[in-house]
Amino acid sequence: MGMQDKVIITAALTGVLANRDQCPAIPYTPAEIAEEARRAWEAGASVAHIHAREPETGAPTFDKAIYEQIMIETRKRCPIIINFSTGGIGIPMEDRVAHIRDLRPEIGALNMGSMNYAKYSAKRKSFVFDFVFSNPFGDIIFLLEQMNAGNVKPELECFDTGHIYNAYPLIDMGLLKKPLQFSFIMGVLGGQPANAEALSWASRQIPPDSTWEVIGISHEQWMLVAAALALGGNIRVGLEDNFYVSPGVMAKSNGDLVEKAARMTRDMGREPATVEEARKLLSLPPAGKA
Repeated sequence: MGMQDKVIITAALTGVLANRDQCPAIPYTPAEIAEEARRAWEAGASVAHIHAREPETGAPTFDKAIYEQIMIETRKRCPIIINFSTGGIGIPMEDRVAHIRDLRPEIGALNMGSMNYAKYSAKRKSFVFDFVFSNPFGDIIFLLEQMNAGNVKPELECFDTGHIYNAYPLIDMGLLKKPLQFSFIMGVLGGQPANAEALSWASRQIPPDSTWEVIGISHEQWMLVAAALALGGNIRVGLEDNFYVSPGVMAKSNGDLVEKAARMTRDMGREPATVEEARKLLSLPPAGKA
């Protein structure tokens, strides 16, 4: 089986919006997040996407000390590639990147544009939440410069189709260096729709030497995982994006979701990438050589 048949499975362990009232398996403390990273790795994930939480309340935080403890605890348990988030609303830019600049995870998530970010309840005929996720070019460039200085690979998170094209002037400026890694987030109201046609189109808009993954939100996740596998892409699952292994069956850990994703990968005639294989596919240096 060639490297083109390998699939990088990313596990998004906790996110920022979900809490234990919604899903008891959501991890809060650094040790809990690290244990979820271990479970995901054992099930077949090679990358862990991580948002830090306040250990007592579960509230989102950009406290660098908490991120550092998450990194320490995770690396005690497994060799999974670490991807830290930089996304935030109303957070000073310096706070959004200090943990990336100083701790230097292998990958840093980089939101590629602004958008309306909302969730609508048809039952209530009202919005559950509704805000503007602001990521102007000045902020993107600031974050990217910090990542480049720390030799951290940016993960280009594209919530809408226009976000894909925001990469091209940054390539021309020499700030984005090929090969690139794109993530297509689908299913957020205000962004691109969650369907196979939109995913197929998005995957054809990026530079040919790029890698890409799909991030399907909520109920559409498994359909989009199947579509990405068929199109030759990579996949992300995890409690940040979706709680359910199947309709009505809530995951007891991120490992449950990764286990299903790995099974789907093999059913499609492909194979989950090991950490070492994922490093090669993502053009990351071997562990300990950064």
